[in-house]
Amino acid sequence: MILLSPTPILTTERLTLRAPKGSDWPAWRAFMASDRLRFVRPDDFDDAASWRAFGHAIGHWAMRGWGMFVFTARDDDTPLGMAGPWFPEGWPEREIGWSLWPPEAEGKGLAAEAAGAARAHAFGALGWTTAVSYVDPGNARSIALAERMGAIRDDAAPVPHSDRPCLVYRHSAAHAKGAA
Repeated sequence: MILLSPTPILTTERLTLRAPKGSDWPAWRAFMASDRLRFVRPDDFDDAASWRAFGHAIGHWAMRGWGMFVFTARDDDTPLGMAGPWFPEGWPEREIGWSLWPPEAEGKGLAAEAAGAARAHAFGALGWTTAVSYVDPGNARSIALAERMGAIRDDAAPVPHSDRPCLVYRHSAAHAKGAA
């Protein structure tokens, strides 16, 4: 199997954050086929569309030199979700995004731990001074996470899709230096 190289590997107390790889596809596909997709994309995805979206996540690393990390438990390479810097062509601003894939991983603080590490990486190694998180207004867990991270709602910020509701939470370098 070919891996993206060189890509950073981040570690936290409980997690490893690494670039996505082909073996993550089944976990991604399960997430994309679940009801959890409604907060990422409101329309249904079939396997072909899921495949293209996963290729988009991998390709972001090749095109930008950085991207969303897949996060796993430190002692197990099973994908739990994705978190990290994101800025596809046409996006209004650089984003810190996150998704938690298996429902049984909810409520354990894993997305917060991964998003905090990814944000620290973006503001540190990548030199970002600001970033946003785009959140579906119905996603109470992501809203709470953005607020717990210290991000401030920015109703004046542009959104990536004018055809669907989106809240924008702004992160600053001061947030990245604080607790994740």
